[in-house]
Formats: sequence, structure tokens, C-alpha cells
Amino acid sequence: MSGAKKPKILIAGGGIGGMTVGAALLQRGFDVEIFEQADELREVGAGIQISPNGNRALDSIGAFETLRKLSCRAQSKEVRLWNSGKVWKLFDMGPEELARYGYPYLTVYRPDLLTACADAVKRQRPDSIHLNSRCAGFEEKNGQVVLTLENGAKHFGDGLIGCDGVNSMVRKLTANDEPSKYPGLMIWRGVIPLQSLPERMRASMAVNWIGPNGHCVHYPLREGEILNLAATIEKPVWDEEAWSAEGRKSQCHEDYAGWHDDVHTMIEAAPKLLKWAYLTRQPLNRYSYGRATLLGDACHPTLPFLAQGAVMALEDGVVLARCLEKYGDVPTAFQKYQDARMTRDNAMVAGANDMVSRFHNPDYRDAAKADAYIDREWSASAIAARYEWLFTYNCDTAPI
Repeated sequence: MSGAKKPKILIAGGGIGGMTVGAALLQRGFDVEIFEQADELREVGAGIQISPNGNRALDSIGAFETLRKLSCRAQSKEVRLWNSGKVWKLFDMGPEELARYGYPYLTVYRPDLLTACADAVKRQRPDSIHLNSRCAGFEEKNGQVVLTLENGAKHFGDGLIGCDGVNSMVRKLTANDEPSKYPGLMIWRGVIPLQSLPERMRASMAVNWIGPNGHCVHYPLREGEILNLAATIEKPVWDEEAWSAEGRKSQCHEDYAGWHDDVHTMIEAAPKLLKWAYLTRQPLNRYSYGRATLLGDACHPTLPFLAQGAVMALEDGVVLARCLEKYGDVPTAFQKYQDARMTRDNAMVAGANDMVSRFHNPDYRDAAKADAYIDREWSASAIAARYEWLFTYNCDTAPI
């Protein structure tokens, strides 16, 4: 594209994916406009795990060092059995892993992640982010994309990237597939001051409690100041009006009746608990439609059981920017991005779905069966098979 004027790209959605692709495009000299429906950039106050492949993408947009300073490096991961607390070590996340993958495994506060990605945009062009800008529709006209906001304003560009979440407007107007659905799983979220927990529960590690009909993940955030609690439980019916709501501790205790006392200690120590319904959609066999394409949750919403949901959006953003830089022509670049990402994205979603039976398994009710199952499914070789292909991916050099 040397010497040619670069396309102007409109981005619907100002979340992690939108900010990542926006920052990556601005780095490459593209004109970018990001439209976010909220009146401020915000994320749910909860934790998120960023594996080495995700941190490689953050480094690519200049956000890694900022986030690293705000994050916590858990030294190891382990599995614990729901009722007895018996421990199985998963893997270390120290110098050996850093040397192997080139980047660490970080546990971060979701608002910090969004801030780091947004700052990467603002450093290059602060006026490219538009708040209170809900996208209502778009059309292709005379070789351009015309994006219409709910307030009637129209914006013109050469391409549109839908980063507008699981219930994406851009997806509705392109893929026009079945809407999102509740898969019978919900999550309790809480952020706990570490000092409010017993000292034995303050270790710098990420822990997965696994049980017959649910699991519970916790890990430190903000250099060990707080602990993130994310507890998933099977619920056939979601009976709240909204997809998220504040919950009662008594209800959470009831959901985890019979679980180890440490789980209930964390529930009780949480200043507030929110409950969220998971939402899923069928995998797409197409992301790109002429001058429009989809990114992140808009095209591959996932259960979080491989801890790759946000990481997929980070990878998508860098790869899409590389495709636009290399190919120039927007429809061609969008098609090349789809070709580069779809197989991996869909495999990550399938891998997360496959983890449900490992986190929630009836064999965990029986100690002997639990030991045999965990020894097999959570062994070093089984873990390597599940994670090695994820962590070694390089969004800067992957074929496009």
C-alpha cells in the first residue's frame, strides 16, 4: 500500500476488541473512528486471565507494559476438589514459562485491560473515540460504508468492523443468524480485598475448584491487593429480567452447598456479588461481508473455560490490522482476515465448550473416581495438549 491513501475504518463498539483493532490500525497510519454506545468506557469490575499469546498482542499495540504494571503474576495454577480441597498442581507460571512462551501469564482487572487498550488509541488519536454513539444500522453505498447512529447521525468510511458484542447489530445485519441463547450456566462474580481473607488463602496462585455441577475460579489482582472470585454453577433456567443482576450471598451459599469451607469463606468475604447469565451463539462459517466484518464476541462468543475470550479479540485485532495494511482493498483484507482467524477462533470456542465436562463432572462426587478422572484429564500431558497450541500463537507473524 506504499503511496496509496489508506482506507478509513469505522468500528462499532468500544470494548477491548474495538480498542485493540483501533490501536493497531492507527499504528499503521489508518484513519479510524470508534463508536461506543455507553457514556463512558467501562468494564465489569472483575478479573480476567491473559495468557502469553494475549500479552504478545497487547505488546504489539503498545499496551503490555502499562498493563503488566497494574497486573498480578500468579506463580502457579492448581486444581482443588470441590468438597475435600485435595490439590493437583497444573503448571508453574514462573521464569520457565516466560522463557518458553516469551511473555508471562497475567491475572488482570478487566477495567485495567480496557483502560490500557483505550490509552493505546488515545496516545495516537484521542478524538477517534466517540461515546454515546449507539449504532443503529449501516449500508454499503457507492463503494463506501454508511453507518447510522440512533440519533440519526451518519458517518462514512471504507470499511466497518463490528466489535459490538454477543448481541451485535453488525452481525444481525450481516450473518442474520439465530440470536444468542442461555446455555444453562451462570456465574457469580466478586472482588474481595485480600486482607479480609485468612492468611493461608492469600497465596499468589490461580485456583480452579472443580465439582459435579459447578466450579469456582479465584486468583489475585492488582499486585495482590484483591482476589477475583468467579464461580460458575449449572442453572437450567435464568429467571432474572436482565442478563446480569446483583445477587444475595445466601443464594450463592445455597448454590455451593456441600463445597469446601474455603469457598464459603470467599463468598462471605465478598463486599458484593453479581450474577451473570452466560450467552452463547452457534459458530459462524463467515465473518466478512463485503466492506463489513466481525471481531471478538460479535463473531465467536465463548464460554470462558479456556480463559481465551478476551485473548481472541486481542489476536483478532492485530491480525485484522495486518491484513488491511498488507492488502489495502477492504473486502479483500476482510476476507483474508476471516481466512486467517476462523479456524483458530472456532477451535478455541470448541475447546472451551469441551472443558465443561472437566470442570463439572459427576465422577467428582466419588473420591476414588475423582482421583482417577483428574489424574487422567488434568495430567501434565493432557494440559500441554490443551494449552500449548494456544500459548505459542504469534499474532504478529501468523500467516495472512
